[in-house]
Amino acid sequence: MNKTPRARRPLHHPVGRVSHPPRKLRTGRTYWQSRPMPRIPAASLHVDQKTEILVIGAGITGAMAAEALTAAGWRVTIVDRRGPLQGATAATTALLQYEIDVPLTTLQKTMGPVAAARAWRRSKLGLESLAAKVQSLGIRCAYRRVSSLYLAGPLLDAAGLAHECQARNAIGLHTAYLTRQALQARYGIRRGAALLSFDTLSVDPLQLAAGFLRRALANGAQLLAPVTVDEVECGPASVSVRTSAGPVLTARYVVYAMGYETPQAVRPPGYTVHSTYAIATRPQPQQLWPERCHIWEAASPYLYARTTPDGRVLCGGEDEDFQDEATRDALLGPKTARLEAKLRRLLPQLDCQAAFAWCGSFGASPTGLPTIGAIPHRPGCFVILAFGGNGITYSRIAAEVLTTQLTGQPDVDADLFAFPEA
Repeated sequence: MNKTPRARRPLHHPVGRVSHPPRKLRTGRTYWQSRPMPRIPAASLHVDQKTEILVIGAGITGAMAAEALTAAGWRVTIVDRRGPLQGATAATTALLQYEIDVPLTTLQKTMGPVAAARAWRRSKLGLESLAAKVQSLGIRCAYRRVSSLYLAGPLLDAAGLAHECQARNAIGLHTAYLTRQALQARYGIRRGAALLSFDTLSVDPLQLAAGFLRRALANGAQLLAPVTVDEVECGPASVSVRTSAGPVLTARYVVYAMGYETPQAVRPPGYTVHSTYAIATRPQPQQLWPERCHIWEAASPYLYARTTPDGRVLCGGEDEDFQDEATRDALLGPKTARLEAKLRRLLPQLDCQAAFAWCGSFGASPTGLPTIGAIPHRPGCFVILAFGGNGITYSRIAAEVLTTQLTGQPDVDADLFAFPEA
């Protein structure tokens, strides 16, 4: 690295070194990479620059944050070590739900009934906000409203799903309970029971992220890439960000939107990283299940499936603890075979052979909730960690929470997602 030495006044609260060798965020060829790739202009960084808010990460999370912050009047710069949309966004299956990975009845026991209800309701509002934003901005991303089918499994059997259904309806999240007979008659699926929820979404994640980035740029944001952040140092009135190539970016605030590449020093306790796997079948619109709803199951890890506009099935799961990229990638073949077999057992009318197969990594929290907000003892530094299967929904919530916090307005649910004090 050609770091140019500079004389600068001492800064307080160093966050420390951020950069590390680039990680392989995904391996294999994803279905989205077979589609036309959105073109997002990015400039190079050659000299020191100043901005009001620096967003580190140009994936879906950084894109939503940048759009919201620029719409609120902030001067925003976005940087990314690879380039826009070149990271983990292409690996998501973009099955967008408000349902949190941790069931409401389980979350009630760990957080208490009031906080759990607030978390689930905010997730629902986050999804509705995202849907409204996509429509208001006119983002063309294969947007479609669908229902979500949650199948009985090891975590919740038929009786457990009945209790979960009652709990959701009690807090205003209308959910239907399907018996074994009703499930088979309506969807041809053989499971003990299922819950049917409504108004979830499916999108093309690359086009979705591109739409938010384009709007942020139209609002005056600057996108610099490739730029590798080397060190971040916090001062009383500004944050200094040193890049590996030499130039320094100075901002009033810095927002980490880096996914599982977020530095260890700014991760909350209990944060874990997992490997995940996905496949996409050939187009087969005549074989798809009724209503083309999202399907997932009460299991850990859980199998999930959705459809695409051209009649394919995207299926994912087989998650396990992340060790390193080489170990994760070596399992792509066996995991692909297992996903094909599981999908075949669930929906035997399908041709389940993978036309595309890929793997990636994601972060998780004990509660299934994201971490959003100020980093303790790091003045001017904020983080978005959109955990688990709700990453895109959580990214929308994060954009709202951070915008209210940085403009001095209260967010009634910010405490649910705050970085815990050490």
